[in-house]
Amino acid sequence: MAAAAALARLEQKQPRARGPTSQESIRSQVRKELQAEATVSGSPEAPGTNPVPKPKEEGSTHLAVPGVYFTCPLTGAILRKDQRDACIREAILSHFSTDPVAASIMKIHTFNKDRDRVKLGVDTIARYLDNIHLHPDEEKYRKIKLQNKVFQERINCLEGTHEFFEAIGFQKVLLPIPDQEGPEEFYVLSEAALAQPQSLEQHKEQLLRAEPVRATLARQRRVFRPSPLASQFDLPADFFSLTAEELKREQRLRSEAVERLSVLRTKAMREREEQREMRKYTYTLLRVRFPDGCLLQGTFYARERVAALYAFVREALLIDWLPFELLALGGQKLLEDENLAFNECGLVPSALLTFSWDAAVLADIRAAGAQPDSSVLKPELLSAIKKL
Repeated sequence: MAAAAALARLEQKQPRARGPTSQESIRSQVRKELQAEATVSGSPEAPGTNPVPKPKEEGSTHLAVPGVYFTCPLTGAILRKDQRDACIREAILSHFSTDPVAASIMKIHTFNKDRDRVKLGVDTIARYLDNIHLHPDEEKYRKIKLQNKVFQERINCLEGTHEFFEAIGFQKVLLPIPDQEGPEEFYVLSEAALAQPQSLEQHKEQLLRAEPVRATLARQRRVFRPSPLASQFDLPADFFSLTAEELKREQRLRSEAVERLSVLRTKAMREREEQREMRKYTYTLLRVRFPDGCLLQGTFYARERVAALYAFVREALLIDWLPFELLALGGQKLLEDENLAFNECGLVPSALLTFSWDAAVLADIRAAGAQPDSSVLKPELLSAIKKL
């Protein structure tokens, strides 16, 4: 639309030359592409894309979803984005009272954000424990000098490491140093811990295999009755990487740039720009329309793979073992085994898809003289169905 407006203004301001010029031919090509796109899509949007909804103010009663929420894997609590870190930190700290080894490992991997530094520290701790396992009778391997340069640079700088040493049986002890005036602090493995080498080996493997504790994105699964509003999405600001104010400014600047440069933009250039636009979105809201018109809605990361949507739909099916297909706008088939993210398929920040049983399955059902059941969702989901 902006390109069409810019063309109209240019034609009013600049009289046409007697013969065709390169600028005139470019304008003609742009005009043809705009008309072709409008004809294919039936709207001013580009073909194969979803209309980009504007972020709504929080608290609006017409939002397609109230916001983006997460689930704490330790407590099951549902959290807003700004609550995640504090809740996980509190849950890990409270875990020390029941399992100090597991809690200290979670603290090491979660509280320290530099993954390279964490790996270096964890590998160093594992080497200490390997030496004890390989040389159980040598006392020097059961002592770790806290002021040692390696310990200070690789371990002492990480949160949770001291708690881990103490949880697996090390104790802080002041020991005299030959030819030195005062004693120094060491971690010394207790006799009780030394008598259980298998436990030390298990704790080491647990430390090496651990991953950061992260809140998982809540799908917020909802089922709606058939509705003519199925393709309309009013999204909260959570769905946009930029704040609402930043997004408005970005849209204004982009509109101005489009008006200035639309004459010179080719279709390939516009497609590249659309891909850059897609990277602005962190989340996407997807709806799947079933044969009976009912809608299944869920929230996903924009960079999640199509397979995640197939798994989400399969969990909601009454018969979950039959193969099915998901079709995007324009009939584009999304393949479950194709390693594409939603933003690579143009399914951000929202999209409506259509569910269909696999063509071979439908043929077999009809060959048997039957018709596929139009209602395919689990009864417990249909019992909570809402109006969109």
